[in-house]
Amino acid sequence: MKGLAQGFGRGLTIAFFVAVVAWGLVLIILPQLTMLERALTAPARQLDSSIALQLSRDANTCISVLKTYENAEPAQQSSGGLPVPSVSGMAVPSASTMAVPSASGMGIPSINGGAGTGEATRPYILQCDRATTHRQMVRGPGEEAWLDTLFDIPDLSVDDTDPIPDQIATAGEIAAIGQDLYERMQAEEAKAFPYSGTNFEQLFAARAIPMSAEQKAIENARPSKILYSLIGLRFERDGQMYERLGLVTLFRTLAFAVMATALALVLCYPVAYKVALATPPDRAVWLFLGLVIPYAIVELMRVYAWTTIIDTNGLINGLLTQIGIISEPIRFKRMPGTVFLVIVYTYVLFMVFPIFNVMSTLDRNQIEAARDLGASMTRVHRRIVIPHSKPGIAVGCIATFMLAAGAFSVPRIISRGLQADWFSQTIYNKFFESENSNVGAAYSFFYTMLCFAIVALFMMIMRTRLKDFARVQ
Repeated sequence: MKGLAQGFGRGLTIAFFVAVVAWGLVLIILPQLTMLERALTAPARQLDSSIALQLSRDANTCISVLKTYENAEPAQQSSGGLPVPSVSGMAVPSASTMAVPSASGMGIPSINGGAGTGEATRPYILQCDRATTHRQMVRGPGEEAWLDTLFDIPDLSVDDTDPIPDQIATAGEIAAIGQDLYERMQAEEAKAFPYSGTNFEQLFAARAIPMSAEQKAIENARPSKILYSLIGLRFERDGQMYERLGLVTLFRTLAFAVMATALALVLCYPVAYKVALATPPDRAVWLFLGLVIPYAIVELMRVYAWTTIIDTNGLINGLLTQIGIISEPIRFKRMPGTVFLVIVYTYVLFMVFPIFNVMSTLDRNQIEAARDLGASMTRVHRRIVIPHSKPGIAVGCIATFMLAAGAFSVPRIISRGLQADWFSQTIYNKFFESENSNVGAAYSFFYTMLCFAIVALFMMIMRTRLKDFARVQ
């Protein structure tokens, strides 16, 4: 602080620290707090009040459709040409023009049947089928609760064999009950504590995996499944296999990220040493340019270029086929190693630059003196080069690991949905595919904190402090 004030003056120093605090607050702290708040908030559609409101809406929609059918011309009723609204409000052809499966999978009865005969007096209407007070509530894994039993209301549903006026009356009663429950629940929920860890629990929840005995034996013999069983991510209960799918995806992603970081270090350390210390300065410039130029292309374009290399009719398969090594193309898109390789290629510069920057500050005379004293190259690296390069190695490993752990475009483009999702893809799906952003926020926040913990552990093992990173610049 005193050094900055003496070098730049008190005014510039204060402005600098204000800018740093504002940057950290706006770009780091506030986004994470917002994410945490969303993660601790239950999705609105899972609240008891939302379920009661949806019941009321379904019943009201059922009434409006039944009134339209009740007022239809007799010829139209007999033809069964009445549109049946779907969930999205679009018209769906009636049972006479298109088969509409019922909830039980049985065919929809014809509308020509009369009341009291056991046959439906109207076509199938989704909202009428959903207008029932015996509706399941959203609860944790292994818990079941029903609206009628939980709030002590009558078990009502719209029976399609009743006369239309009776169905309308029943739907009206259900709509009134749903609206009343909604108002009561909303008032109670407003007074209750709004935060809970339900969204985080979904990450640790175990899901039943249906499989035959033969398939179970095959899965149990796979090394990855054996490992999942050893660490508690997979288990058997009452003859049924369960997997903690969220944690399995998380574990697999972190394992790949760690392996990608290790491989990048193995590849980049010799390159950095060659350019920084084992090559004359005039030639090192050309080696460095040869390393950097391919990465002047946009990352996305480089990833798409790999798809032409590993495609079924791509460069590798074409060469292997012409040489006669293979007769059928290899499906690289189904191999996890392909994604792993492309991630290493994509982020390799983030490993080599920090190591090169630190190595270039090492006095070459130390290496020559050690060799003159009889030290082998292995000992030179272990006692001189690696200790001096430790900050660069730490920064390179941290940068590569964080980029690999958060990779989204590489696994999505390279695998094209033919491999298991990475955790970043799972988070994306929660936010944008399943419209479950609260659970996605819980996954994202937990993943961020876990990655920070791994980085902190790595720094502790490397005995690296934050101020050591200044040597990388």
